[in-house]
Amino acid sequence: LNTSAVNFSGNNISGVVYNWTNNKTSIGLAASGSGNISSFKALNSTNSRVVATITVTPTANGCTGTPKTFKINVDPTTSFTKPVDVIVCDGVNTSAINFTGASVTGTTYSWINSNTSIGLAASGNGNISSFNATNTSNAPIIATITVTPTANNCVGTPQTFKITVNPTTSFTKPSDVVACNSDTVSAINFAGASVSGTTYTWTNNTTSIGLAASGNGNISSFNATNTSNAPVIATITVTPTANNCVGTPQTFTITVNPTTTFTKPADVVACNSEAISAINFTGASVTGTTFTWTSNNTSIGLAASGNGNISSLNATNTTNAPIIATITVTPTANNCVGSPQTFKITVNPTTTLTKPADLVACNSEAISAINFTGATVTGTTYSWT
Repeated sequence: LNTSAVNFSGNNISGVVYNWTNNKTSIGLAASGSGNISSFKALNSTNSRVVATITVTPTANGCTGTPKTFKINVDPTTSFTKPVDVIVCDGVNTSAINFTGASVTGTTYSWINSNTSIGLAASGNGNISSFNATNTSNAPIIATITVTPTANNCVGTPQTFKITVNPTTSFTKPSDVVACNSDTVSAINFAGASVSGTTYTWTNNTTSIGLAASGNGNISSFNATNTSNAPVIATITVTPTANNCVGTPQTFTITVNPTTTFTKPADVVACNSEAISAINFTGASVTGTTFTWTSNNTSIGLAASGNGNISSLNATNTTNAPIIATITVTPTANNCVGSPQTFKITVNPTTTLTKPADLVACNSEAISAINFTGATVTGTTYSWT
């Protein structure tokens, strides 16, 4: 800094001349001079106070007066180590920031903060204590901290550093997925990230559904698996990360329902006009299995299709040959269709023959063989009484 001018005074003799000497020219003042000392730029290239002794000798009318001395103290300009920039996540407590490396003993610090929204006061003295970093936006917030050192009332050169607070990212909770055994589950894409550049990691607590235990990014399409007789539910936990800050995980479930099976019904053979007992579908492997069935031949007296068991029916065949209907039964459980089973209902026709003519014969007369003919159904056999 520039000093104030030093003016010598207090002598009641006119024409006094003041001669002075300086024993420390390193302070920026010449070794000697005459008259008042003009303002000069004080210098101190050391880390401690430099003291210069100025000796002033007054002279008047050729007579030298008694010299006087005074001191000029030049304190050094302090400096310190530039603080490292800080990057922290929203909601995290920062480490204390301690200012170090001061060149002058006893250096003190004051600081100002350009952005108080990060959770730090606008200004303070001394080191910066730990504080809870805050960022309620969807983009990083950068605060510039300017730190000014002072020693012996001399202000040093300020240093600046930055505190960046990255936001906490979030995303849209994925919808739960329900699939059947052997279904292809479509890719599950994570969307709605609040912070640009968000990445994802996920874990799966039940790998038996056909999905790995963990992964990065979206979940690719996979083939759902369930070899049991009950639904299998896997919980998927997805964790978003942006700018190395971990967001709040979201969970969803993938339910894989099993493929139901049942006991293949036995084939049925009945005669025309015979009552066929109800056909009940049994042996379902999955609780709550329901059944639908179709028949490819309604002429036997059974509808073309139906739900549930097949009720008792009256078998019908108005032809001269057996009629075979193929019944296809499809089981369903939890909206998952199982493997169909087929069985047959055969309805045989009612056969007739030509009525034999009555015979009249005498005792001991030979009666010719009586052959039954005119059967309407091939392979008809006869019994008589």
